[in-house]
Amino acid sequence: MTTLWDTTGSSVVKELAAQRRTGGAVLSGVALTLVVVADENRVAEAEEAATAAAEQHPCRLLIVVRRQIEAPTPRLDAEVLIGGRLGPGEAVVMRMYGRLALHAESVVLPLLAADAPVVTWWHGPAPDQLATDALAVIADRRITDSSLAEDQLAALRARAEDYAPGDTDLAWTRSTPWRATLTSTVDSVSGRRGDAVRVLGGRVEGDPGHATALLLAGWLSARCGCEVPVVSGERRPGPSGVSAVVLELDQDERVRVEADRRGGAVITQPYRPTATVALPDRQLGDLVGEELRRLDPDEPFADALEATTGVPDLSYRSPVREYVWHDPAETNAGSGGETLPVVPPDSEGTDEVAQQGVDDPDQGARDSGQVVP
Repeated sequence: MTTLWDTTGSSVVKELAAQRRTGGAVLSGVALTLVVVADENRVAEAEEAATAAAEQHPCRLLIVVRRQIEAPTPRLDAEVLIGGRLGPGEAVVMRMYGRLALHAESVVLPLLAADAPVVTWWHGPAPDQLATDALAVIADRRITDSSLAEDQLAALRARAEDYAPGDTDLAWTRSTPWRATLTSTVDSVSGRRGDAVRVLGGRVEGDPGHATALLLAGWLSARCGCEVPVVSGERRPGPSGVSAVVLELDQDERVRVEADRRGGAVITQPYRPTATVALPDRQLGDLVGEELRRLDPDEPFADALEATTGVPDLSYRSPVREYVWHDPAETNAGSGGETLPVVPPDSEGTDEVAQQGVDDPDQGARDSGQVVP
């Protein structure tokens, strides 16, 4: 690992090339570039998840940390790693200060892997309008997480209003085990009958304000052609916000899938004994890794988001975004509609690097607890 203090984008590119020559072309078969946008207080979590995802999908990992927009002097500190703590591939962690943070793409663009798709993931509140962030405009796939917002329903509405094919949300990804289990359960009923099954109604039991529960109910409503609401259940739901799903079928039959709090789910259906299947709560890295498996538009997500928010015709929008200049120094709206502070709480009033700079780079490294090679 090499740490570059108060550096430039050109120096980062040169250092990455130098390490590649020294260590060998470890990423000759790179599948994509993963750009991660995170606040300082979420960097460790984002790094762990991105590392897990990079182990599943060979990629160049670029982590952008917008430290303090109000810093008087633009500054870039970067860590360049190949085959280090961030996985087997190439990785660059960039901490940006001052107005440079508003133009992160100027540093990111030269670092993109050639002829490879770009995926941008916001581990934190994303802009209400993704086109105001150039890192979204250059991406083929954009990943947000509405479950991090204080008002998750408002966050989903913001995502729907701003939706373009290629957008997805980790709140949707968390519903994958539930969707797979429900699909196989209804298929088993159809196989027993030897005929198609119609879903006449049902309900999702859990947290009515949780984005995953809302999207799961929206997906069921869109697929079944009937309203499936989210209601408060008797049991406290897990991280997915869902404790059980009940589907009312034709021929006066009912199926119920209920989480058992032990990483599984109990399936109750007519004319079959009660069965237990795996339904684990997955780690963040597994969620990101799942989203990197496909780079085409996710139509089921669009249908679920449309049914949840009532915003129509999401799949028919243009996938191309045009950059819209927006100065976060004036207002920085989060995905939940709230106004976020310009200075991240973890750096406000304490970030001496941003406020004054560091005359001795090694001293800055020692103060931050980082190792200087």
